[in-house]
Amino acid sequence: MIARVIKRRMQAGCAAVALIAAAVPLAWLDMPQASAQAMMRPNLNIAPRIPTINPTVTPRVDTNVAARPNMVTGVDRATPHVTPTTTPIMRTRVNPNSTMPYARYSPNLYPACDAANRDAAGACQGTPSASGGEGNGGKSAKGKGKGKGPNSPVATVSLNFPNELVAEIDGSMSEEQVRALAQRYGMVLVESQNLPLIGATIGLFRITNGRLLDAARRDFATHGSVRGVQFNMRYWLQEKPLGEGDPAQYAVSKLKLPQAHRLAHGMNVTIAVIDSGIDAGHPELANSISDNFDALGSKEGAHVHGTGIAGAIAAHGRLMGSAPEARIIAIRAFGSAPGGAESSSYVIIKALNYAVLHGAQIINMSFAGPKDLLIERGIAATAARDVVLVAAAGNAGPKSPPLFPAANPNVIAVSGTDAQDRLFAASNRGVHIALAAPGTDIFLPAPDQKYQMTSGTSFSAAYVSGIAALLLERNPALKPSEVRAILTATARDLGVPGRDELFGYGQADAFAATTAATAAPSVPVATAPRKPGEPADNDVSVSRELKVPSAAMASDKSASDEPNRPAAQ
Repeated sequence: MIARVIKRRMQAGCAAVALIAAAVPLAWLDMPQASAQAMMRPNLNIAPRIPTINPTVTPRVDTNVAARPNMVTGVDRATPHVTPTTTPIMRTRVNPNSTMPYARYSPNLYPACDAANRDAAGACQGTPSASGGEGNGGKSAKGKGKGKGPNSPVATVSLNFPNELVAEIDGSMSEEQVRALAQRYGMVLVESQNLPLIGATIGLFRITNGRLLDAARRDFATHGSVRGVQFNMRYWLQEKPLGEGDPAQYAVSKLKLPQAHRLAHGMNVTIAVIDSGIDAGHPELANSISDNFDALGSKEGAHVHGTGIAGAIAAHGRLMGSAPEARIIAIRAFGSAPGGAESSSYVIIKALNYAVLHGAQIINMSFAGPKDLLIERGIAATAARDVVLVAAAGNAGPKSPPLFPAANPNVIAVSGTDAQDRLFAASNRGVHIALAAPGTDIFLPAPDQKYQMTSGTSFSAAYVSGIAALLLERNPALKPSEVRAILTATARDLGVPGRDELFGYGQADAFAATTAATAAPSVPVATAPRKPGEPADNDVSVSRELKVPSAAMASDKSASDEPNRPAAQ
């Protein structure tokens, strides 16, 4: 009896083994891949590859950009023969069609552009897609542009001036010949000028026959007397006027200006300010403006931005600039426009030419725009003449591409900080940033003997231009590369240790930098050329009593600042 039971059990076991053997191939075909891999590698214990995240580093994902969750199945392979677990992993996927928030921080619009309007280097050339067209005025095509109302950051903004071309032409041609050439191609000559800085004659042309801008550019470039043609690009001043803030000059203590001014004041150093109009009659700027040049040929009066920039450099009344004894060449290159003061390729190259030919040792460029081959050429020629170039990083925010001229390697690019040494929210970032300086809630002079409270990397750059003047007073033999090296080596590190894309090498330290510049050697002090009829004693700065602002200035706000604050640009 027992033998029969054992025999039946053995027969049942054999049948079970056969069934299992037959079922294995079917199970293989129906099994998820992750489980199959777990079965094939039962002895492997693979640690999950979870990246280490530094909690102090700001994430690079803009939460304001449209995103959607992407559900991914995660399988624990560490333990064999365990039922796989499904874990929802949230991955942010940026919508490539979303509008980047360039303009929400500042009235200085710098729109995104599509691939069709970028050159080989990725720089915007011509009108962005949001403006429509081919760089021909920024008119939107019919039926397109839905959802881009007047509040859209990139609505109707073009990176170049409509119907305008800038061309290098044969310098041996007479004006009549140039006008006839322009007429032949359906254009008129607006202006032309020989620019010794770049050794070329540059003309500004306007299309009159209604042709598309790029087609006219290509056609005009085929003529033998035309050496090169490009769009007339736009540039914007980099400010963001505010309504409230602490009027006490925190930048003075942050930059250690009082200590630095025990060593130098920027005396006999000439700084060209390429900007909007400057109020030379403001008490803060008395005897500071050594020369004026209007590259626009306009009749506009002094402007709030240019006056503020000059004040950040050379104020010496109630306020303190970084180089109160510096001489300023006031170059008006920016005129009022609906989106804020703006200028063009043609005007800026004229301004650079004038600055260099009239003895500028430092050029402050508190403006930003697209990469421009003509301006790049002018900056290279300026740097070759040992002129220090300083520019605002830009106020287009963290999503912006590098703006120019700051991104040019010959230029010291300056980002902005606030009273707590945090990055100015609208400041541009990038590997090209060299330094940071205060640019938030800055108290500065304004036209008509008024004062303003404003923000922007414009003023950060102006402070650094003044500090560079302190170095050149201490040692006029310093080359631009040496000035840069001193400024970056003595900067106070901010953010993550070492150089970074927010603050560069850190916040400028005027005292440390001026101390590091060796005592002036026995070489003649560089002076600007004297204009015909100008008195000889104009080559020497007038000494002034330097007043260090105090916290008591806050009480002056209602009396002098609030009633006189200029309208927001």
